[in-house]
Amino acid sequence: MTDQRKSLRPRSGPFALARTLAWLRLCAIAGQSVAIMFCSTVMGMDVALLPLFIGVGMLAIFAAYASWRLLQPWPLSEWEAVVHIAADTMVLGYLLYFTGGASNPFVTLLLVPIALAAAALTVGGVSVVAALAGLAYVLLVPFHVPLPTSGSQATDFDLHVAGMGVNFIVTAVLLGVFISNLARTLRMQQSEVQRVRERALRDEGILAIATQAAGAAHELNTPLSTMRTLLPELQREHAADKVLADDLELLQGQVDRCRTILREMVAFGQAQLSQVPERLTLDAFLHGCLERFQLLRPEADLEVLLSDAAGATLLRSPPGLRHALINLLNNAVDASSLNDSVAVTLEARVDGAWLELIVSDHGPGFDEEDDELGTLGQSRKTTGLGLGLALAEATAERLDGELAATNTDRGAEMRLRLPLAVIGERT
Repeated sequence: MTDQRKSLRPRSGPFALARTLAWLRLCAIAGQSVAIMFCSTVMGMDVALLPLFIGVGMLAIFAAYASWRLLQPWPLSEWEAVVHIAADTMVLGYLLYFTGGASNPFVTLLLVPIALAAAALTVGGVSVVAALAGLAYVLLVPFHVPLPTSGSQATDFDLHVAGMGVNFIVTAVLLGVFISNLARTLRMQQSEVQRVRERALRDEGILAIATQAAGAAHELNTPLSTMRTLLPELQREHAADKVLADDLELLQGQVDRCRTILREMVAFGQAQLSQVPERLTLDAFLHGCLERFQLLRPEADLEVLLSDAAGATLLRSPPGLRHALINLLNNAVDASSLNDSVAVTLEARVDGAWLELIVSDHGPGFDEEDDELGTLGQSRKTTGLGLGLALAEATAERLDGELAATNTDRGAEMRLRLPLAVIGERT
């Protein structure tokens, strides 16, 4: 369960900011250490090495804590991210105090946390970060240890200009790289929110159809019962008429089939409410599906590919999975019929921690311009209701799986991938 909680943590907002700060903190530790050693050894400046390295050490300790915190399963709040920024600001202010304070050309690095916070936090959080950076700058104006001078005003000015140039490059790289990463993360979040909204709308449509189907099933029971009562009487009265008797017998079979379908709908609804999955092997599950499918489409030429090892896999089959597979097979037969074929292939296999159900047809394939597998209520078939693929995809998502459509040399292929951790029987 811990791994699942980690995978569900938000990757944007405060968490994305804290993760960006963690990488930025590592860069700061390395850059500050190199800068201190360069000024002390190469430039020969008499800087306070011990206090400066104490500051870098404090930042390294906090970096270790922040890295550990990002690995924990509980969510990271906005104000916790503000505390991370406050710690970075304090350390940077401490280092600037011993290196000239506000006169240090690198003092503008105090603006970097504000820019990062503005891309990920609310107005309140950004205001606090800006206030901390402003307070640090104001305090560094009167309180600081002056940098050692060379005795030449021109030389000191040239060093200051060079430091400003290095600071400009560093700031440009930091803002360009890390803010672009934050922006990309936010765009991904917006895309995910849009997908969730579309799924919610689709599920509402499915629920509305299910409600109508339940009402229709209840209303159809009465006329079906009437027909089942009248048909035997009509068969007895017209037993001498061979042609009419055959038609009445066919009609009797169709009425019985409708009644069976209604009973299965009720049983399916009860199974969904009970949330008790079937426990059976993959071979038995496929056998039950194919029996029902062959009754629906007796003209189909179905080829089943299933190894003995995969067939012995134990499943906790949810009620909706059987209908999803039958929908895919039924659509495959319809697609093959467009090319005057009735051939359909079903391959079931276990791929590591996943169960794959692959349905292939001999039809014209999918339109390359179509982005969605199925749109509820829309179908390219003249006899279709536009429900098959939409319901199959909804079932896959509900079971933490996926439904993918690809074109092959012979037609189209629907690949239903489901995690065995969800539908497999624990042994």
